[in-house]
Amino acid sequence: MFVILFFTSSLLPVEKNVPVAKVDMKKYAGTWYSLYSIPTIFDKGSRETTTKYTLNKDGYFNVLTSYKKPNDEAIYSRTSKMFPPEEGSIGELKAQFIWPIKVDYWIIELADDYSYVVVGHPEHKFLFIMSRVKKMPKKTYDEIVVRCKAKGYDVTKLTSQQH
Repeated sequence: MFVILFFTSSLLPVEKNVPVAKVDMKKYAGTWYSLYSIPTIFDKGSRETTTKYTLNKDGYFNVLTSYKKPNDEAIYSRTSKMFPPEEGSIGELKAQFIWPIKVDYWIIELADDYSYVVVGHPEHKFLFIMSRVKKMPKKTYDEIVVRCKAKGYDVTKLTSQQH
């Protein structure tokens, strides 16, 4: 029985971890609340994180990320840049936290109304579930998690940003 169960579960379809094909950069601009994440080295332990994307005249985003550290009510911030691709999928952006290094920042899911976004990495190194508001319906969150797991993300590593 175990062998049959294991064999059939390994045949479940796996979705491709790919960026979305279309993003309206003007609609994407603005403030996003990071609700859940598989954090990067920069984000570990942060909470109540918000990120403001400002589209500038040169076609890339100036990014301001604000957050609180554990057991500290002070608000910290850091700046970065986000660049659209020169070719390929428009959801395949590059983030630059330290010049000249750019890292993959893939928009892997985006609500039609831009109410939430899921940002990932081609090698599943991080995952962010962000929303325009501080809370997300549990059903929406659960459905996103199922899709991210199907794309190969270790969703057991998701942590709440405690908004």
